[in-house]
Amino acid sequence: QVHLVESGGGLVQAGGSLRLSCASSSSTFSGNTMGWYRQAPGKQREWVASISSGGTTNLADSVKGRFTISRDNAKNTVYLQMNSLKSEDTAVYYCHSYTFSLWGQGTQVTVSS
Repeated sequence: QVHLVESGGGLVQAGGSLRLSCASSSSTFSGNTMGWYRQAPGKQREWVASISSGGTTNLADSVKGRFTISRDNAKNTVYLQMNSLKSEDTAVYYCHSYTFSLWGQGTQVTVSS
């Protein structure tokens, strides 16, 4: 059974940076398309970024120019580098495996203004 474990969330001031990590237990991770989603209080979960097995990335317009998604297949890990954070980025961030339709447990990101 595949598991996803996120880490790296926390409290940061507006304008600051955080890097989220998502470690996968999949033995075929390098062939998996991965993504990050977030859910703010009282709102629906929304897509943030995705990265294909070949490294092609896509980002939501709201985070373009500030966030970067990347992967390290040797470590079975996908990252979300978040710069120039804003209060509206406050949410629980979830890692997602499209290949297995699987979610991580989520990690809280709180941006104080």
